[in-house]
Amino acid sequence: MATDNYIQIIGNVTRDPELRFTTSGAAVCSFGIAWTPRRRNPNGEWEDGDTSFFNCSAWRDLGENIAASINKGNRVVVTGSVRSRDWEDRDGNKRTSIEIDVDECSPSLRWAQARIERTERSGGGSGGGSAAAPAPAARPSDPVYGDEEPF
Repeated sequence: MATDNYIQIIGNVTRDPELRFTTSGAAVCSFGIAWTPRRRNPNGEWEDGDTSFFNCSAWRDLGENIAASINKGNRVVVTGSVRSRDWEDRDGNKRTSIEIDVDECSPSLRWAQARIERTERSGGGSGGGSAAAPAPAARPSDPVYGDEEPF
């Protein structure tokens, strides 16, 4: 993760996540989020500002979990690295898109509730695990911490 272009966005998912796989089998999930700032005008009334749109990509297990967990319209918290990309549309117009390489994604719990379900890890972190797999009934202790409390 690069620290010089790190971003956190809280916004609404603009399209259902699309899960694809590379030729080597790595999962990649693409989705969009939008953020609209709200401010009080001089009269004390709330006004919406200009909406910013972001394309997001999440890889491997994270991508699979996002595809299984969020939908269009959900409010999410996304953190990751940001970059802009210039391209030309079909009419030859120059366009720019802002893209986020997602490191973390979670539902916003301000106006919603979520039920957390731990997924089984796939071998080597190369994807291919089942995001919908239920957690085992009796999970062994985490090998990193053993039986000790982490804090």
